[in-house]
Amino acid sequence: MRVLLDTHALIWYVDQDQLLSPPAHAAITSPANDLLVSAATIWEIAIKIGLNKLSLSIPYRRWMDKAIADLRLTLLPITVEYADVQAGLPRHHGDPFDRLLASQARVEDVPLVSADAVFDQYGVKRIWDLST
Repeated sequence: MRVLLDTHALIWYVDQDQLLSPPAHAAITSPANDLLVSAATIWEIAIKIGLNKLSLSIPYRRWMDKAIADLRLTLLPITVEYADVQAGLPRHHGDPFDRLLASQARVEDVPLVSADAVFDQYGVKRIWDLST
């Protein structure tokens, strides 16, 4: 199964995996799953590092390269199709990065590993709770 990782799920898995729910951890570690990461996530992490709103266990570039290699992540670029879907989404969530993740999950028809229940309002299948 293809699975898209929310930014916090990626960060938590790499640096604080005890914060992940058991279903989220299982989705990330299952060899049967193909893990997707959005270009928006890579950009969001870099922006937060640059603003000193986030720190990682090692410098950003090494952290990101290691995460991509270790998890065998497939990069989802930002395309006109994803942006078009995002432009038509209701404003349940004001964060443009999360709105893009919602549009990517919808277009790709993949579940999103995320603790953020607002994604449920977008009709995105979310992997987090035992009930989701």
